[in-house]
Amino acid sequence: MEKEPKKSGFVALVGRPNVGKSTLMNHLIGQKIAITSSKPQTTRNRIQTVYTDERGQIIFLDTPGIHKAKNKLGNYMVGVAERTLNEVDVILWLVEPGTFIGAGEKHIADQLGKTDVPVILVINKSDTIKNADDVILYIDAYKDICNFAEIVPLSALKGQNTKLLTELIFKYLPAGPRFYDEDTVTDQPMRQIASELVREKALRLLDDEIPHGIAVVVEKMNRRRSGITDIEATIICERESHKGIIIGKGGSMLKKIGTEARAEIEEMVEGQVNLKLWVKVRREWRDSELYLKNYGYNPKDVNE
Repeated sequence: MEKEPKKSGFVALVGRPNVGKSTLMNHLIGQKIAITSSKPQTTRNRIQTVYTDERGQIIFLDTPGIHKAKNKLGNYMVGVAERTLNEVDVILWLVEPGTFIGAGEKHIADQLGKTDVPVILVINKSDTIKNADDVILYIDAYKDICNFAEIVPLSALKGQNTKLLTELIFKYLPAGPRFYDEDTVTDQPMRQIASELVREKALRLLDDEIPHGIAVVVEKMNRRRSGITDIEATIICERESHKGIIIGKGGSMLKKIGTEARAEIEEMVEGQVNLKLWVKVRREWRDSELYLKNYGYNPKDVNE
């Protein structure tokens, strides 16, 4: 009996900000790569992660949420998300449970209507649905706005129905060899993940107005012979008043951000980490192409 050929391909996770794309991707690959937060616009670049098993390989692209841009950073994020739709084999469109389809969802449906790629609708956060019969109402609300290959209710946070989703993804992937070694879980460099982990802690610990205006740049990352990793990183904000809030009274908030980030970076590098954080003000950096490029967001990437 012949073995089934391996399947390999690229899968985009799209949806409005804060619907759980990063949480789902982290769960599917079994490791934390993308940062998660209750605040929107957490993911700013396409994060490429890899899931490998005996069936083949899935390369997930976790895109920034598609939303109405307010500045050059916003334009960059939306451009990255929309370009991704034309480069993949399967699209997962994540939505939250509900029957109301707003302008944001309609915009995404319009974008998906321009592609021939199979689209799987994922109704996330199913663990929050109190009445199981309501799932049918949510499916009915969405089923005609796009030509879906499949519709799957699941909970990324609780891991409910995620195995079924993986099976359905493989169903639509083309046959072909693996793109990466089976040990690979991401194409993100360690420095990038470290900076994102610091930004995640800042997003979670700071007030609502500040986080959208912060970036984190890892200036140095070196591993000593003893195994200790030294990291120097700068949190960039847009106002002096924000700088004071990020540092906190007697440096308390900056210390808290550093302590929480260090714990997760130590898990990632599997060793002790010496993390030093600074805060700098760069006014209107989200509207400066020079600053955007310096902080890892290159608008040219969207137009390649």
